[in-house]
Amino acid sequence: MKLKTRIKAQRWEPGWRNRMRVLAISPLVRFGLLAGCLISAGATQAPAQEQALQGQPSRLAQVVALDECDPSTFNAALGPDFCRNVTLGAFTTLSDLFAKAAAGTPDRGWDFEPDILGVNEGTEISVVDQGGEPHTFTEVAHFGGGFVTGLNAPGEETVPECSGGFSKVKVARTRILQGSHLEVTHLSKGEHRFQCCIHPWMRVKVEVK
Repeated sequence: MKLKTRIKAQRWEPGWRNRMRVLAISPLVRFGLLAGCLISAGATQAPAQEQALQGQPSRLAQVVALDECDPSTFNAALGPDFCRNVTLGAFTTLSDLFAKAAAGTPDRGWDFEPDILGVNEGTEISVVDQGGEPHTFTEVAHFGGGFVTGLNAPGEETVPECSGGFSKVKVARTRILQGSHLEVTHLSKGEHRFQCCIHPWMRVKVEVK
């Protein structure tokens, strides 16, 4: 079937009466163009739909960092806007956070979710800070204490990967600010351990297959 386009030309007149040619596309042509766009969009989405139907694993996994910092007490001690809590009333004061850690019962409002993550090799992990204060997502050989000794469990030593805090470039690169995210890629097969170097009870095991 051939599609026809009707072109209506008007005489070119000098001065303010100049008019451009008017291109009038028939309804049949407009239908053909719309159908072509829909077919093109469907072709683009088809591979993703086929992957979902075939049960192929996703190449992106997400970890969420959470906390319940109390803005008034945290910001008074650590500076304006250090804590930007968006929760509705579930606040822990700075002194309570240290007291719970010293007692060996750290506040579970500070957490990575999920705690255990299984992925296939090549999967990218996106770590999103949905809490009110900064965290780190630092890979360690063994879980242990962070660089804020007052938040470590009794007798728990700072792990080498967290030692020195943000003065070490390797630690600073793993910092996640409020509302931001960190991408972790190219993990080898096997088990990987990640923890927050500030709040060391925030821990995740990633099993790469």
